[in-house]
Amino acid sequence: MEEVKAKVIDFLNKNEMNPADIDMENTCSLFLQEMEKGLAAEQSSLAMLPTYIEIERKIPLDKPVIVMDAGGTNFRVATISFDKEGNSKIENFKLFSMPGVKQQVSKDEFFKTMAGYLDEVVNKSANIGFCFSYPIEIFPNKDGRVLFFSKEIKADEVEGNMIGENLNAAISSSPNAGKKNIILLNDTVATLLAGRADVKGMSFETYIGFILGTGTNCSYIEANKNITKTKDLDLAKSQIVNVESGGFGKAPQGKIDKDFDQSSNSPGRYTFEKMISGAYLGPICLWTVRAAADDGLLSKDSAENLNKIKEISTKDINDFMSYPQGSGGPLSSALKTASRDDLATAYYLIDRLIERAAKLTAINLSSVAVKSGKGHNPCRPVCIVAEGTTFYQLKSLKQRVEYYLKDYLVNQKGVFYEITNVENATLIGAAIAGLTN
Repeated sequence: MEEVKAKVIDFLNKNEMNPADIDMENTCSLFLQEMEKGLAAEQSSLAMLPTYIEIERKIPLDKPVIVMDAGGTNFRVATISFDKEGNSKIENFKLFSMPGVKQQVSKDEFFKTMAGYLDEVVNKSANIGFCFSYPIEIFPNKDGRVLFFSKEIKADEVEGNMIGENLNAAISSSPNAGKKNIILLNDTVATLLAGRADVKGMSFETYIGFILGTGTNCSYIEANKNITKTKDLDLAKSQIVNVESGGFGKAPQGKIDKDFDQSSNSPGRYTFEKMISGAYLGPICLWTVRAAADDGLLSKDSAENLNKIKEISTKDINDFMSYPQGSGGPLSSALKTASRDDLATAYYLIDRLIERAAKLTAINLSSVAVKSGKGHNPCRPVCIVAEGTTFYQLKSLKQRVEYYLKDYLVNQKGVFYEITNVENATLIGAAIAGLTN
């Protein structure tokens, strides 16, 4: 096995894909430089989008707020209130389909459908916290303009329109409801806010919202005085900034990464996301194993079987790493009759790519934690509210992320942290936004 492992390392070195060659200090410095540039409206791969959402305000107790969550193909509606212990009470929960999932809808249909989803709860609160997990530009009034939809949603007329303004118009057209105070935010920001309601006796100095699922992104709290690209901010206050960390363009890409990126629908964009997130990690693993087979690391029969795989997901990769000799997934099936060395070669290659994803994830989180300037007191650490199936379910990823965080963020930078997972984070975060802004 040592000989197999050595060949894998040589192959990764040759293709600049070895996680051991990623310098944490240097890459974090590059990440921080991109953050600074993004905050100053200079050319940067990190958008650093202001959200105008503050977190200093206390959460009102026993006061209901309407929450809406548009994410993927599902649309959730509920009312939420918080008791004196900070526990959330979710009521009137309903699950609907996102407008435009099945067929193209007009602008009027889109907003009337959403307003209709509120029929049973529309009079339960004057406030709405709306988690809208599609690309939006947030404005100082905390409304948001739709930039574009992913291919699942067919609502071309909605792009470029203000969400809260149009939703309010649709709500107000009903004789039973008046204008609402609607606060727009994305899922990363909602995840951060959810940490405020789930402290479990801990005292945190600041919060980071982090998602590593199909895609990846993070948000953190920044002093307004450092957001120099935005004018007329209260310089004594702070707000949540949406980093759009999947766009980080300075991470060390290997030769296979670059080939894979050129084959994607958006070459040159969101290259960081393509190295760590669930939508891409499975395919990049397959590309790497195939490239190794072409380089002679696997037998001819294994190479031919690998080339028959039409597509592969990160879940398939997780299944293979959990049960290499299983027969259910495409990779295990392709290597069903492979030699012991071929099977081990594929395992080692994928294991190294998971290691790399963990290291890059730790670089993301470390950079944002350092930028916050908080967490140096171990009794008041940084709270990282983490969400996403890739982060929690991909074999050994979370443990490896924590290894790098402990080694670099804690031991070298003196920044302490806690990772927490909040159930119904986007709903709870949307509720806090709706109640406090």
